[in-house]
Amino acid sequence: MPEAEKTPSKKQPGASAAKASKAKATKPKVVKGVLATLGAPRPGPSKRRAPEEVTSGLIGPSHLTRFERARILGARALQLSFGAPPLIELSAGLNNAMDIARAELETGALPISIRRTLPSGQYQNIPISDLLK
Repeated sequence: MPEAEKTPSKKQPGASAAKASKAKATKPKVVKGVLATLGAPRPGPSKRRAPEEVTSGLIGPSHLTRFERARILGARALQLSFGAPPLIELSAGLNNAMDIARAELETGALPISIRRTLPSGQYQNIPISDLLK
């Protein structure tokens, strides 16, 4: 068939718009990350209680875990790299932010607390000076 004979078929101008409007009307909409259909009842207020702080005993091990240590060092090194002042006197061996953060942690100069959380939502804020003893 020659190229000149091939012509695209013309559609009616209102047909595609009508199909699109029907498709939009039946699709569920997303509200704040929750799939909600039209006419469905909205959920009521949350039944969760506010987390409570644990006052007796110590949650978890009595020392700083390797994961907590890594997070503290990473966060403090990031602060130092963005221009935060060091909390210790700098010596010749402290070349980069990670070395300074390690030295601050070892001397106990960091005023940071660890929040340990239980699955029930209870938590405990523990100063790292208590965990380094």
